[in-house]
Amino acid sequence: MVKIKSDAFEIRDYLRADLFPHFLCPGCGHGIALRAMLWAIDELKIEKDRLAIVSGIGCSGRLGAYIDANTFHVTHGRPLAFATGMALARPDLEILVITGDGDCLAIGGNHLIHACRRNLKMTCVMLNNEVYGMTGGQVSPTTTDSRLTTTTPLGNTEPAFDACKLAEAAGAGLVGREVTLQTPSLKNLIKEGLTHPGFAFIEVISDCTEIFGRKNELGSSPEMILRQKGAMRPDSYGNVVDRPFRPNVFETGVLVRNDRPEYAASYRRHVIAARKQTA
Repeated sequence: MVKIKSDAFEIRDYLRADLFPHFLCPGCGHGIALRAMLWAIDELKIEKDRLAIVSGIGCSGRLGAYIDANTFHVTHGRPLAFATGMALARPDLEILVITGDGDCLAIGGNHLIHACRRNLKMTCVMLNNEVYGMTGGQVSPTTTDSRLTTTTPLGNTEPAFDACKLAEAAGAGLVGREVTLQTPSLKNLIKEGLTHPGFAFIEVISDCTEIFGRKNELGSSPEMILRQKGAMRPDSYGNVVDRPFRPNVFETGVLVRNDRPEYAASYRRHVIAARKQTA
């Protein structure tokens, strides 16, 4: 009999069992991402009463409902706006925003820019599966070139949005990217985000097997996940190993670390200084 360590991570300790079975499709990468998030929370020993989960609309937005903590399911594209107010009012909370590529970069793109600019203490995990999976499979800002969706039946002609470059340019305190294939590395990256003293933006390359994968004939869920590895690393000649998943090699891990003042702390210092001047 295998003896399990007493401190082993038990995901069921962080889930609302009464809401199961979950709604995710078989093979969806979002479930792997959820496990990585909860694994990171467990290792950091963040108490449930101090943990606030804010999510928007979409497959990614539904994940927050399954987490046994303070969870808030808000309107489309607005989780970062909601989380901004929460971070200012309750600096004692650990705030984790779960969003998707459509929720975060399309209708919510303006909120992402200003969340990065302000550098409030929170962590934004954007699950990128290149499509609006929950609402019918429409093209999203991250859909790669030539891919088929319900709104690009002849193939996508728009360039894909690089969310990490946007976050870097807007001034995010920490920017990172990881794939669901590398779950332990993803867990460690989320820990980096949660412990960073400012705004952390983490892009997770996930897979939509039933909507995006099926329409583009990308194979089964294991095949789609293994394609992530090919997109991550070039071969010895500098060529992409597996072009069907991503047109270019992309970097993973912590991409940018920008240690600048956190907004809420700076704001409070200004308030204290102003009160002293008027006293």
